[in-house]
Amino acid sequence: MTGIREQKKLETRQAIQAAAVKLFAEKSFEKTSIEDIAKEAGIGKTTIYGYFTTKNDIFIDYCDEELDLAFARLQASNSVDKSLLDLLMEFFMIKFAFVTKDHEFGRQMLREMVFPSKINEKAKVHDQRYFDILEGLICNAQDNGEVSKEHEVFNLSAHFFSLYLGLLAGWYTGYLSSLSDAEEAMRTLFSQAIGGIS
Repeated sequence: MTGIREQKKLETRQAIQAAAVKLFAEKSFEKTSIEDIAKEAGIGKTTIYGYFTTKNDIFIDYCDEELDLAFARLQASNSVDKSLLDLLMEFFMIKFAFVTKDHEFGRQMLREMVFPSKINEKAKVHDQRYFDILEGLICNAQDNGEVSKEHEVFNLSAHFFSLYLGLLAGWYTGYLSSLSDAEEAMRTLFSQAIGGIS
């Protein structure tokens, strides 16, 4: 009985997320209300509050799940012998493909990620998890001698993340038209960062 109840709860949570993502893409994050999400999901408004406090919580929860999937895919690939460049490419391209698969939702997500409408503790936790993964990749590269230990890991993480954001901006302004264009540009920028441009 508990298994059936848990399955039903999972399905309701997923229905809420799917409805929210659809509406965020169609109407924008700001113009979507909890009532809209409840109607789209075919449930009562109070049911949503049993799972999430705000629509921002729904958004962050969805992004957290995608982050978990991205990290699981990264771990599942045989990463022991891969270079830092290859691992960074894999990690960021998983994220890039996720953010850009729906143009309007991705645009909204990017805006909330970089210029949030208000400070949100759950968003901070999500961002920290993201940087923990990135910093872990860089620490491993330092341990195996691929990156000098004199560099601050957070600064290196922020550098790669900034390059990633620049590529996303290029995508949304039309400078990149395909995932292969984005991947090629990302590989070039990351290679320059790792190798230095002196």
